[in-house]
Amino acid sequence: MISLLEFRHELHKHPELSGREKMTARRIREILEGTMPDLLVSGVGGHGVVAVFDSGNPGPVVLFRADMDALPIGEKADFPHASVNPGVSHKCGHDGHTAILAGFAEYVSECRPKRGKLILVFQPAEETGRGAKAMLEHRAMKSLKPNYSFALHNLPGYPEDSVVVRTGTFAAASKGMVIRLKGKTSHASEPEKGKSPASVMAGLMVDLPRLSGNGNTGDYDDYVLLTLIHGNLGTPAFGTSPGDAVLMVTLRAYLDADMEKLSAGATALVKSRSEAAGLTYDIDFQEEFPASVNHPEAVELITRTCEKLDLSLVEAVLPFRWSEDFAHFTAISRAALFGLGAGENHPALHNPDYDFPDRLLERGVQIWKSLYHQLLDG
Repeated sequence: MISLLEFRHELHKHPELSGREKMTARRIREILEGTMPDLLVSGVGGHGVVAVFDSGNPGPVVLFRADMDALPIGEKADFPHASVNPGVSHKCGHDGHTAILAGFAEYVSECRPKRGKLILVFQPAEETGRGAKAMLEHRAMKSLKPNYSFALHNLPGYPEDSVVVRTGTFAAASKGMVIRLKGKTSHASEPEKGKSPASVMAGLMVDLPRLSGNGNTGDYDDYVLLTLIHGNLGTPAFGTSPGDAVLMVTLRAYLDADMEKLSAGATALVKSRSEAAGLTYDIDFQEEFPASVNHPEAVELITRTCEKLDLSLVEAVLPFRWSEDFAHFTAISRAALFGLGAGENHPALHNPDYDFPDRLLERGVQIWKSLYHQLLDG
């Protein structure tokens, strides 16, 4: 029997970045082997691990997911379980999410489903938006078609032990847009003999954010946001007028349809400005997250769980602006992503001072147990 606390601290001490979760996956598999699932598969969509508990009886197929990658953020804390990997740490709480689901797996090994099938997914590369899609495209997952899918995420800023839900969009769609402008260098004393992208870059830095108006506009059905995050023009050489520029922006939308409109609008603006200035351009979209859209029936099951466990239920008025690639699971099943309050004064996610609250470990297992019994207990 694993100690949730010790396992969480072990994961926190040895974090691995998205796509590199080899040791984390190996440790998870070791634990899952002791739970005797009917199917256990590693290397799913990268370093993903999937365990299936099959009752052999008719019933729903239910999927619970935990993410397991860490972030490129240095650990400043000096507690005993602090990260030993320089520049890498669990500042989003995926170590806690993984420990919770592993602890629940041990419970299932002793209390197997009476009907249907349970799928436990330990997912890599959530932070980059690649993990869920890659797992679902793997042959091991294609035959496992869940009727219901659930994932929890700890949420600082909300009362401890509260559960945060929302029907419809829970987390926004987002994507990174990399714009490369290509002109021609020249001597800085003769800029007219080259084609500098400076004026086009400057104009785009002003006008791209205006496409969203930093919020709602009449062109969209809901909230959209475009944020400038990086720019680079030429090289630091006083004798050279630049010929190249790179501009990076992040696009966000509560609705996937609005994301398509915003992406198309940004692409059209880059095209028209570049061509008017005689520049060539290239656009690359990266880290694409669809919107995570919660199904009413799945949210109702979470609501019942809160009633059974006497937990405070918080209904989010607006979707969260951050993104989660659990969206790929919400697209194929009756699914819900929900929050578990980490404390109103707890350090924020991705903050250097953040650490997953250990007091949430047992509570998370209790929530999985309640959902499990509602759906697969016969």
